[in-house]
Amino acid sequence: MAAVLTPQKGAGCLMTVVGPSGVGKDTLIAEAQKALGDRPDIFFVRRTITRPADAGGEEHDAVDEATFRQQLAAGAFAVAWRAHELSYGIPSQARDHVAAGGLAIVNGSRHALPHIAAAFPVLHVVEITADSAILARRLASRGRESAEMIEARLGRTPPSAAIGQPTTVIDNSGDLSVATERLLALISSLRPAC
Repeated sequence: MAAVLTPQKGAGCLMTVVGPSGVGKDTLIAEAQKALGDRPDIFFVRRTITRPADAGGEEHDAVDEATFRQQLAAGAFAVAWRAHELSYGIPSQARDHVAAGGLAIVNGSRHALPHIAAAFPVLHVVEITADSAILARRLASRGRESAEMIEARLGRTPPSAAIGQPTTVIDNSGDLSVATERLLALISSLRPAC
């Protein structure tokens, strides 16, 4: 399931942060929100996910599948998709914020990028990467997957983030502050342009 609802052109833009599990997307977005969260022109998007609220990872609005489908039918999402047996939705407030000229920042999905690009004509993709040994350690520390599952996950060839949209790659293998500074610099460079 992937749904795109009412694409709109506005003066703002969406920044979607993508990358494999364990790469640190949630952490980097949280660090940027700490630094910029009081700015009304920047909206840090909280996704709706059919995953329990206490499952760890990003803060999200947790709903069951039936509620998600009701919200989808009611137009609550700018974009919705399924991945890893879960449903994900970017709330329509993100589209409204962008249409009003703001910058919205969301933890996205490489698989959903074509749908996200269709809903948000002005889009900048941030692809977070990290060394595979570091990813393996981070995934193991979460305790959600067995060693075999982690090995299988790391063996997958990830889809390219490139979809004809501007893309910035940030390596998060080292000190978190370095990757955070790169993300903040990118946000600062994008903000006047959108």
